[in-house]
Amino acid sequence: MNAIREIASVLAGVDDEKLIERFLKSILTKSELKEIELRWELVKLLYDGMSQRKISEKLGVSLCKITRGSRELQKHQSAFREMIERHRAMKNEEQN
Repeated sequence: MNAIREIASVLAGVDDEKLIERFLKSILTKSELKEIELRWELVKLLYDGMSQRKISEKLGVSLCKITRGSRELQKHQSAFREMIERHRAMKNEEQN
């Protein structure tokens, strides 16, 4: 088993959001965390239909980085798309 799969397996079994957050903050540097946060935000905006140029202006990132996110969203069985859809479903459940 490779290390990423091992970490994913452990995280999948953890039902403690704060523990996962603490883990991510301890294993990643501040710049890595900011990069992940930025990618998550830009992919959500892409998913919502915002243009790449507007995302670039809003988040101050290059079109190249946004294009990468766009390609990931368009892939068959996109993990980005699935995670965003799960996130949206969870938010909808919380609101109801």
